[in-house]
Amino acid sequence: MRVRHEKRERLLADGRQAYPVAVERTHTLEQVREQWGHLQTGEETEDVVGVAGRVIFVRNTGKLCFATLQEGVGTRLQVMLSLAEVGAEALADWKAHVDLGDHVFVRGRVISSRRGELSVMATEWQMASKALRPLPVLHKELSEEARVRQRYADLIVRQEARDMVRTRAAIVKAVRTTLEERGYLEIETPVLQLIHGGATARPFTTHINAFDQAMTLRIALELNLKKAVVGGIEKVFEIGRIFRNEGVDSTHSPEFTMLEAYEAYGDQHTMAELMREMFLAAADAVGSRQVETPKGTVDLDGEWRWLPVYQGVSEAVGEEVTPETDAETLRAIAKRHDVELDPKWEASKIVTELLGELVEPNLLQPTFLCDYPPHAQPLARPHRDDPNLIEAWDLIIAGVERGTAFSELVDPVIQRRVLEEQSLKAAGGDPEAMQLDEDFLRALEYGAPPMGGLGLGIDRLIMLFTGANIRETILFPHLKPEAHS
Repeated sequence: MRVRHEKRERLLADGRQAYPVAVERTHTLEQVREQWGHLQTGEETEDVVGVAGRVIFVRNTGKLCFATLQEGVGTRLQVMLSLAEVGAEALADWKAHVDLGDHVFVRGRVISSRRGELSVMATEWQMASKALRPLPVLHKELSEEARVRQRYADLIVRQEARDMVRTRAAIVKAVRTTLEERGYLEIETPVLQLIHGGATARPFTTHINAFDQAMTLRIALELNLKKAVVGGIEKVFEIGRIFRNEGVDSTHSPEFTMLEAYEAYGDQHTMAELMREMFLAAADAVGSRQVETPKGTVDLDGEWRWLPVYQGVSEAVGEEVTPETDAETLRAIAKRHDVELDPKWEASKIVTELLGELVEPNLLQPTFLCDYPPHAQPLARPHRDDPNLIEAWDLIIAGVERGTAFSELVDPVIQRRVLEEQSLKAAGGDPEAMQLDEDFLRALEYGAPPMGGLGLGIDRLIMLFTGANIRETILFPHLKPEAHS
């Protein structure tokens, strides 16, 4: 870095700019490749272009210098500087001042080199931005943590990092297009909220000085989207950032991207069809409906099974488990299968714990785990055929929950009762329990149509198709602060 600072100072002392406001770029590197990519080995043109990019390779010889420029998320082009074309002074300046990582501007003719490499033969060059910190020459010089913490450097030197950005953009676009083609309208809802609701999770707390009011960051998109449906926006969705003050691991991040969608007169089956369409669109965007995972090959074109919760648990433990099975019997089952329980848990909570430990990890192909006990989703409608269950499902693929949906509870009387129960849990010290949201209940009292709703974690969707952990799929994930001396 000391040497690079000295080069910067020499440029300034010579009256040249190390960081000009602009350069006279006429073509991107991609445009040069598209327009002149047909040139044959050794072919030269009189077409002059002005290009710019970051130097990622440089080889300086006596009378001829080569460099590879990179722009955006990966387009590259060779530039050549010869003594005959740029002159002795410009060539010497290039050798003296240009390092890997610098941004440079080059003007010259488009040619194909003797080795068949599309190139710009420079007639002049200019520093566009002097890099003061050396790039890691090889991606192996960046540890996994450094790649995440210094994503800017990771993007420069590692093609896989650049591919992840493109893949994520393609998948999100496919999901959004699927929704729009089905008539859904995208809206935005507040991140700052007076009351956290729409999920059972621990919120981040903050404070708004203008109102001298405690606030939370949203843990879900649900309640405001449902208000929009009440107001007449009958098909609505949002792709937004969610904040949950909980654990951090390979599949969880305190800040992540969630899609939620709601449809008037839909139900859990309507949302299941939509979920499948979005996954297939995402698969087509990245190239294949057969996805390789550590657990095996997932065939998204195959059957998407519906598996009731109690049936799944019964199959896993080898004996019948029903909504009437008491807690003591369930505790004995859990002990036999080495599943640890909280002594305070009631029967339905034990069932969902057995589900998470013994059933979900073994589901490779797309499976809708359905017919949950009521505690699992406080905002879901009671099942139309069995009052002991709710109309809700979780989509499990390759042992991981990828999305959830339910037939929404729209009866304001029952919803109030459910939220009051949640509020009592919150008052009793449960940091994940929902609070009573009077404005949401007031909206339901104006009359909410029957509706279906779904939630899909965008990051987990990306993880399925890339095999990456959540820190790799999020461009700039949260990490512990660096220790600085």
